[in-house]
Amino acid sequence: MGKDKKEKKKKDLSGKQPKLSNKEYEAEITKLHAELVKLQYWVQAKGLRIIVLFEGRDAAGKGGVIKRITERVSPRVFRVVALPTPSEREKTQMYIQRYMSHFPAAGEVVIFDRSWYNRAGVERVMGFCTDKEYVRFLQYVPEFEHFIQESGMTLIKYWLDTSMEEQEKRFKQRINDPRKIWKLSPMDVESYRRWYDYSQARDSMFLATNTDSSPWYIVPADDKKRARLNCISHFLSLIPYEDVTPEKVELGKRDMTNKYDDTLSDQELHFVPQKY
Repeated sequence: MGKDKKEKKKKDLSGKQPKLSNKEYEAEITKLHAELVKLQYWVQAKGLRIIVLFEGRDAAGKGGVIKRITERVSPRVFRVVALPTPSEREKTQMYIQRYMSHFPAAGEVVIFDRSWYNRAGVERVMGFCTDKEYVRFLQYVPEFEHFIQESGMTLIKYWLDTSMEEQEKRFKQRINDPRKIWKLSPMDVESYRRWYDYSQARDSMFLATNTDSSPWYIVPADDKKRARLNCISHFLSLIPYEDVTPEKVELGKRDMTNKYDDTLSDQELHFVPQKY
């Protein structure tokens, strides 16, 4: 049996696609990064204002997708907003106020790593808001998002979903890997215990806020590599853009008229020890 047939059989029996090799993944992500750079120039040229928000299960891979979107583009154009717990002052503001202060100006893409939908998720499940505040949020957020779009902004909403088994696997990796332990918060541990409470909150949120003009896009995220590629590809498909990348420049020749010995001296300078 040939390799292609074996892979097809593996996919058919498991119900899942075979894992992408690192080589396959890098080839595809490189192509998408090039397209994101083209999008960046288009956003700047046309003065577009784009909001992309990422919600989902804890450990679903939101940070990984956001990192891959932004790692090859300018942070002046693609800004990431990940707000901490509101301060005492912010708690007295209109709920949506602290998010609006980060909205894009012309030529910007703002990516929210969690957003105002905290009220429909963690705040609802953990009792950080009242029932009245929760109900009012679900009632008014569609109107708020309609206002965003009417003002000329583009709003895109992603939900990364993962299975109970995959979430547990990733939490255990965070516990045992000193590079990842910072990712595991008390809220994450509580979300593990309250899996079904979060499921109900998610479904109620979708029911109230998945509108024709502002839909939720679901990203199956058990396979991190495919989730990243699929999400970035989809994001690019939602923004009609053209290639306005500047022409390649030529370096030309250095001006050697003021040539002198510019070798750094270690007499008074502090050099980093060359340990590697």
